[in-house]
Amino acid sequence: MRSADDLTTRARIRDAAIVAFGEQGFGVGIRAIAAAAGVSPGLVIHHFGSKDNLRQECDDHVREVIRVAKMDYIEHPSPNGLMQQLAEIEDFAPLMAYLLRSFQSGGSLLVTFFDHMVEDVEQYLTAGIANGTIRAPKDLKAMARYVATTNGGGMVMFLQLYAAAQDGPVDYRKALRAYADSMTLPALEIYTHGMLTDSMMLDALTDPPE
Repeated sequence: MRSADDLTTRARIRDAAIVAFGEQGFGVGIRAIAAAAGVSPGLVIHHFGSKDNLRQECDDHVREVIRVAKMDYIEHPSPNGLMQQLAEIEDFAPLMAYLLRSFQSGGSLLVTFFDHMVEDVEQYLTAGIANGTIRAPKDLKAMARYVATTNGGGMVMFLQLYAAAQDGPVDYRKALRAYADSMTLPALEIYTHGMLTDSMMLDALTDPPE
């Protein structure tokens, strides 16, 4: 059983690694992460065994923080809740920087991370359908994969364009604020009212004419 101090040290290392990976990429070394956390490299290895294991724990933590925040709103939707999440969006900056690095890096960890994202979106949709705030799609799993792909891909594209326009390191707090300011309204409009004025194309796809 770990002591409270041990758990706090482990969390501090994990959080420092999330920031370091987000700012410098996954090539950053154990020594740099240890320095950022204020511990020795040996203590990082003691807690995680290897950098790959540390990254896996970072993946799990980033995903869980985002999942909890999204599920909380889905299960308790309110205008005040929406405005509070928008007001606090800068707090997610280290996580978004980490996600961007994950999507850029590719590899098996990205595949696993994305599969978990799809599972999480399926849970959000299921919860929303249950409380009556989301319409049930024809294919829940396909919708979950679509939402995860478009949301993840859209975020990556926006952050890449934002970074390309900067002269120097990206301030992800400002980047997230810019993302929320420019994307929230059209996203909510599409999700709420849709874009097409009739179901012709959907009908043709789901019940093609003979």
